[in-house]
Amino acid sequence: MPIARGGGSDQYNVPMQVAAVRSLTGETLPALREPVAGGAVLGYKPQMAIAAKSGALTVALADPDATARLAVALAPLLRDGDVVALRGELGTGKTAFARALIRALTGSDEEVPSPAFTLVQTYAAPAFEIRHFDLYRLEKPEDAIELGIEDAMADGVTLIEWPERLGPWLPARCLDVRLAYADTETGRSATLSGGGDWPERLRDLDHG
Repeated sequence: MPIARGGGSDQYNVPMQVAAVRSLTGETLPALREPVAGGAVLGYKPQMAIAAKSGALTVALADPDATARLAVALAPLLRDGDVVALRGELGTGKTAFARALIRALTGSDEEVPSPAFTLVQTYAAPAFEIRHFDLYRLEKPEDAIELGIEDAMADGVTLIEWPERLGPWLPARCLDVRLAYADTETGRSATLSGGGDWPERLRDLDHG
């Protein structure tokens, strides 16, 4: 199995623990343990291949369902005050990831429309409020401040598509989720990294 890559050719070494497979999907699946050049990979077919380096986590996603499962796995790690920056080209699955994450946090299958035109959508989770921003149409960071994003990031959970539009207003403590096209039509890769205590929290996602 090819090791997961985050837009480059670097190969990563991954601890070979079956528990990581269980933690990401909620189900027990056979782990594949195949040596590759430069190290070893933990993964399974056809859902995800996992790799880690320097506190970042890269996941190879076979299809949209795998993207949704990764979002569901991330949900228990989120806390009041967290900001999640969703990066990637058009069509890489940012809104689909946010939709699955919101449904996991709220515990419902409610409709989760794209905020591309409304710019922000708000949802009530049991422990906090969720605000989902799409900043694609903004011309300057100050436009986001007028939307109330600065206050939104002070509490609850804030999901931001096209966070580049925020410029210096994006907090360094945020979790960065970068989605990218892969080698197959339905495949994607997701690279997760963040400031603050996110390196430690991502270890929980990786190792279960």
